[in-house]
Amino acid sequence: MPESSSRVAIVTGGARGIGAAIAQRLATDGLAVAVLDLEESAAKGTADAIAAAGGKALAVGADVSDSAAVDAAVSRIAAELGAPTVLVNNAGITRDNLLFKLTESDWDAVMGVHLRGSFLMAKATQKYMVEAKWGRIVNLSSISALGNRGQANYAAAKAGLQGFTKTLAIELGKFGVTVNCVAPGFIVSEMTRATAQRIGVAWEDYLAAAAEKIPVARPGEVEDIANAVSFFAAEAAGFVSGQILYVAGGPKA
Repeated sequence: MPESSSRVAIVTGGARGIGAAIAQRLATDGLAVAVLDLEESAAKGTADAIAAAGGKALAVGADVSDSAAVDAAVSRIAAELGAPTVLVNNAGITRDNLLFKLTESDWDAVMGVHLRGSFLMAKATQKYMVEAKWGRIVNLSSISALGNRGQANYAAAKAGLQGFTKTLAIELGKFGVTVNCVAPGFIVSEMTRATAQRIGVAWEDYLAAAAEKIPVARPGEVEDIANAVSFFAAEAAGFVSGQILYVAGGPKA
C-alpha cells in the first residue's frame, strides 16, 4: 500500500472554485496533484499556488468530454508525476433554463462534461489503480440531483453521477478501489455568483436568502467540500465505498 507522499491525484476543473480548493487540500495531505482544466493556462494558477506552498503539482489542459484529449492528458500525468491512483471528477458547467427554453446543445454540453467526462476520466485512470491494487475515485454531484427548477440538464447529470458512483464501487471494489460521491449544497463560488447575476439578484441578498434555508445558518465554503473529498481520498477511508455524502449544512439537502 503506497504512502500518501508517493500518490498522485488528478482533480478535474481544478483551475478555480471548489476544484482549486480540493487540489490544494490534497496537496496539503501530501499527494502530488495534477490540476486539470480546459485551458492549461487557467490550471497553472492553482498548480503554482501548490508549488509555492511546498507541494508538487502539474497543470494540464484537456477537454474531459474528448476521449483523445483525456487519454493524452492521463498518459502525460503518469509520465511526469507518476501513476494516478486518486481521481476527483469535479469539472462541471451549467446551461440553466426551463424545459421549454432548454436547447439540445445546452443538454448535450452539460451531459458531456459531467457524465461523459467522468466516465472517460475514470476509464483512463482505473488501470493504474487496478495495477496498484489501490485507488480512490471521488465524483462531485450536487443537491440539484434531487431536483431544481431550471436545471433539468444539470440535475439529471448530477443524479446520473450518483448511479455511476455506486456501479463503479461494485465493479472496482475487489481491486482495492473505492468510489464515492460528494454532493455540495449552496457553496460560495464563481458559479453561484454567476447564478445570482443571471437572475438579477444582488449577491448579498442571494447569500442571505440561501443561508435562511440552511440549518447551520450559513452558506458553504469551498473548503467544506475539500474536507469531504480529503476524507474519501484518505488511506483511512478504505472501507467506505459507494456512498453519497451531502455536504449541505443540514439533513434536508
